[in-house]
Amino acid sequence: MTATDEPQVLLRTEGRAAFVTLNRPRALNALTHPMVLRIDEALTAWEDDPAVETVVIEGAGERGLCAGGDIRAIHDDARRGGSASVGFWRDEYRLNAHIARFRKPYVAFMDGIVMGGGVGVSAHGSVRVVTERSRVAMPETGIGFVPDVGGTYLLSRAPGELGTHLALTGAPVGAADALLTGLADHVVHSRDLPRLAAELTRTPVSEALAPYTAAARAPEAAGAAEAGGRLAAQRPWIDACYAADTVEEIIDRLVDSGVPEAKETAATLLAKSPTALKVTLAALRRARRLDSLEAVLDMEFRLSCAALSSPDLVEGIRAQVIDKDRAPRWSPPALSAVTDEDVARSFTPPSAGDLGLAGAHGTEAGPGRP
Repeated sequence: MTATDEPQVLLRTEGRAAFVTLNRPRALNALTHPMVLRIDEALTAWEDDPAVETVVIEGAGERGLCAGGDIRAIHDDARRGGSASVGFWRDEYRLNAHIARFRKPYVAFMDGIVMGGGVGVSAHGSVRVVTERSRVAMPETGIGFVPDVGGTYLLSRAPGELGTHLALTGAPVGAADALLTGLADHVVHSRDLPRLAAELTRTPVSEALAPYTAAARAPEAAGAAEAGGRLAAQRPWIDACYAADTVEEIIDRLVDSGVPEAKETAATLLAKSPTALKVTLAALRRARRLDSLEAVLDMEFRLSCAALSSPDLVEGIRAQVIDKDRAPRWSPPALSAVTDEDVARSFTPPSAGDLGLAGAHGTEAGPGRP
């Protein structure tokens, strides 16, 4: 069997644990539609299997858990005017909701790069483990898209305006800031993940985690994890600037703040898709008012379907991934040209119909975090 013939998702059970390994290391384990369906099928089977007490998700290779969805496929589908992406998102967001209410401990090894769809298959789990190598991000505004997979739910519930900052800029965070913003629960050194995985096959999650999280707090390990923790110190200007009602005012406050980092952030925002920025801010504000992940996923499905027919999504992926010239030509090119009506249209029900998650599963939740 050649590397290209290998399954994109590897499944195995050992002792009391079941393992999902995302297996596209050359593509940084980017999610495809068949992968989403396979994971959901496995979770459904394991949820009712008394021999499986814990589920672990991890990524193959050395670079990370998952860099997101297969955006090349989305680019090609959008250029063709197709609907394959709509079907992918429908099943992906249902998987995100399934993970969030999974009835058994769901342990996500968020080692290395964890972005976009990678956040969706990890940060809704009940036990989220980051390492000194973790780089967690929702970088969608840079490709003319909006944070999805429940990203607006997670980021809207981060302390103060930290989530707004991360959603609009797409900035990655390390282990310390992932804990601060509520994207993760525990820090474990990357070298200890194989031993932790082995321990989970014979020991309950809380007992298995204890020695490894303690080791990660040791000075020599904690220093590396904490080195990426910058948001706590930046929070005064982040909270003050991002509390504004519009993207234009946020940028004005960043420029006028007198803080060099804030001014640099303003420049970062001005390079993003104007439409994506305005829709993302509106989505975050709405997500704060919605009372469940399912309701937010329903909203994000509308936004994703709207983005599929937007010129910015195709152009953003072209500039960042296809041609890699890093010079997207946004349409419209300026924030002032994106009207309230333009933003409102992104929230209208798609022709494919709504996702229909909200209210469909009651309030049943997962097992909680040890």
